[in-house]
Amino acid sequence: MTKRAAMKFVRVSPQKARLVVDLIRGRQCGEAINILRTTNKRIAPQVEKLLRSAISNAENSSSGVDVDQLRVKRAWVDEGSRTKRIRPAPMGRAHRYQRRLAHLVVEVSDEE
Repeated sequence: MTKRAAMKFVRVSPQKARLVVDLIRGRQCGEAINILRTTNKRIAPQVEKLLRSAISNAENSSSGVDVDQLRVKRAWVDEGSRTKRIRPAPMGRAHRYQRRLAHLVVEVSDEE
C-alpha cells in the first residue's frame, strides 16, 4: 500500500529542496522525521509537515496500517513556475531575476 502527499508552489529553489529530500529517501518514517528535525535548512520543517501528511494519509486510508513499518518509498522535487522580478541597477538600468518555486512529493509505503 502506497500513499502520497504533495506540496506545490513552495517558495524555495528546487536545487535547495533536493538537498533535504535526498536525506530522507528510502528511510523509515520515524528516522526521517528525526533527520528533518536536526537538519539546519529553511525547507526542512515544510518537508517534515509533508511527510507527516503522507503518514496521515496512509493511516486514514486503511485501518490495517502499521505506522512503525512505513518508509519513504519515493520523494522528489520538481521545478515549479518562475516569477520574474526586476531589481534597480545603477544609471537607471534594471536587472531581471527569477524567483524559483518547487513542487514537493513524498510517497510512503509499508512494503520493503
